[in-house]
Amino acid sequence: MVELGGITNDITGRNIKRKSRGGSLVKKELFLLGMATGALVGLLIALNGFFGLGFPSFGGFVAYVLGTILISAFGVKKMAQMRSFSEPSLKHLIPVAFLTFFLPVLGPAFGAPNSDITTVATIALLGAIGGAFWSIPFVLWSYYKGPGDDSNYTTTIPAETTAPATIVVKNITIKDSVVMGDVSNDEE
Repeated sequence: MVELGGITNDITGRNIKRKSRGGSLVKKELFLLGMATGALVGLLIALNGFFGLGFPSFGGFVAYVLGTILISAFGVKKMAQMRSFSEPSLKHLIPVAFLTFFLPVLGPAFGAPNSDITTVATIALLGAIGGAFWSIPFVLWSYYKGPGDDSNYTTTIPAETTAPATIVVKNITIKDSVVMGDVSNDEE
């Protein structure tokens, strides 16, 4: 039997998906996850300048930027799963990472006066602020949908057994729109 948040899965034995933990906490998590995504974008871009890697071609630059955006989004998603946050949707994280790269990170990364650790920290902080800013539409959408409809943000909870139990239904009678009958679990 698996029990979490009042949800018990003792019949099917399959993985169950727990809805996010409630209205306001999900909105806080959206901000935190957006900030983490933005900070990671800023950090990865700034570390390129810190180590002085450079780019051999425009194609290399585009690959680095796209890789940074995707690594940031997938990395934050994986970290959120490990920390038992509600599982964020990549529909939220990838746009936040993309927009954070272009608005608050790209300019300071190109125009940074030096490659000191304070510059790297400043660009990462700008990324966190940008991630929080670009998360605002997702938080407003979550607020607009209401606390009961957070279907994009779920956490998968593995059950103890993977094989589903067989449920045997015997003697069902439908009379005047009332269903009566014997339902049993054959593992008993």
